[in-house]
Amino acid sequence: MPYQLTDGGGTILVPQSQVYAERLKAASAGLPADNSGGYALLDTMGVTASEFQQNVTYKRAIEGELAKTIGALDGVQTASVQLAIPQETVFADQKKDPTASVFIATKSGVTLTTEQVQAIVHLTSAAVEGMKATDVSVVDSKGDVLSAVGTGATGSASQQAGEYQTQTQAAVQTMLDKVVGAGNSTVVVAADMNPNSGTKTTESFSTPTGGASPLSETSTKESYSGNGAGSAGTTGVLGPDNIAVPSGSSTSGTGDGGYVNESSTKNNSVDKTTESTSIPAGGLTRQNISVAINSKVAAGLDMSSITDLVSKAAGIDTSRGDQVSVQAVSFDKTGAKQAAAALKAASAQAATDSMWQTIRTGLIAAGIGIPLILALFLATRRGRKQQRENIDLGEISSVPGTWPGDAVTKPLSLDDVEARKLLESSQPVTAPTVQLPSLDGEGATLERKRAEIDALAGSDPDRTAELLRGLLDDRQTV
Repeated sequence: MPYQLTDGGGTILVPQSQVYAERLKAASAGLPADNSGGYALLDTMGVTASEFQQNVTYKRAIEGELAKTIGALDGVQTASVQLAIPQETVFADQKKDPTASVFIATKSGVTLTTEQVQAIVHLTSAAVEGMKATDVSVVDSKGDVLSAVGTGATGSASQQAGEYQTQTQAAVQTMLDKVVGAGNSTVVVAADMNPNSGTKTTESFSTPTGGASPLSETSTKESYSGNGAGSAGTTGVLGPDNIAVPSGSSTSGTGDGGYVNESSTKNNSVDKTTESTSIPAGGLTRQNISVAINSKVAAGLDMSSITDLVSKAAGIDTSRGDQVSVQAVSFDKTGAKQAAAALKAASAQAATDSMWQTIRTGLIAAGIGIPLILALFLATRRGRKQQRENIDLGEISSVPGTWPGDAVTKPLSLDDVEARKLLESSQPVTAPTVQLPSLDGEGATLERKRAEIDALAGSDPDRTAELLRGLLDDRQTV
């Protein structure tokens, strides 16, 4: 359609009646591509921008570059990255790590693998200073969490359980195939995964070894001494009505009074251990393994040994509630026989197809090669015809042998059959070399000429064959 470029090539003008149709076509092809993000945002930032604007623009630039890079991965249609970068502070206890959230929209029918999710996580965390791989969250367009912040675990609990079951089943099945033979056992693993995650902190104290000195030690001692005589009256114990009851016969007793108070404090050193454990999602809580062995081969096996082997190979923990069941059962070979027959039929069909393919290839090659060979033969024959000279038998002046007779009076005509007979009947003969009479006389018969040619063939077969080939090719009359 007619179009026009304006604004230095940044705008395409088309007829007004086709604007919306062309916009839909361009949008279905993914055009126009948005190249305004990324570090291009820094090119349009003026010198009067505030520090807040600079920080926000720089964060948007990093987000755009990361989104472009992630969108270039196989299977990713679009990607969006959001960064949470806290403000810098001089207080270490208030410092927080940056985090990131990544949204992924995959192409139709594509599922990202664990390795691809890990690649996205490490790519994002490595692009921001101070960010850890466990601080990146990846979510797909279906709402599935592929990587959670704080755990770094990829995939949901069901996906992790499926991967664990597949790996454990493959390990146990490989071991059983070597023990009981391939096709004589089957393994099923059922595992439960904990979808929760958290952090566990543990503190423990212990007595230091080696007789360590106390950290601090204090002691106090208080004493008092004095004369306790009383002259105002008798002393005694107060009664219920606060009336002094005499405690002795003396009315003016004398005695010494005083006390001593001692105290000490000692702070001994102790060993303190603090452990902080991050518990990721997907921890194995329980697993059950079922093993079925063909009864035909289980007769000579020790089932307890098989159970012990399976337990060791799968890492069974009975305190966790894991269970292993090994049973000898009769296997149904119908499916295996049908599969073998189908495989045999497929192999035979493949061999037949290969044979017919070879025949077709041969026929095609023959169809191309035969005309080419014929064309080369005709071209060679035409070239030989052009190189040959017409030779008359009258040019033969003498041949070996003794042949009396009259001179040739007229030309000799030979057809193809006669010439072939002469060529086949020509055999080398031993005869003395004599001068033959000239062939240009009259009265010579056809038999005489044949005899002369026979004599010529016997003495010089190569030249005779060349002459006869020239007669056959050119239909020469002599």
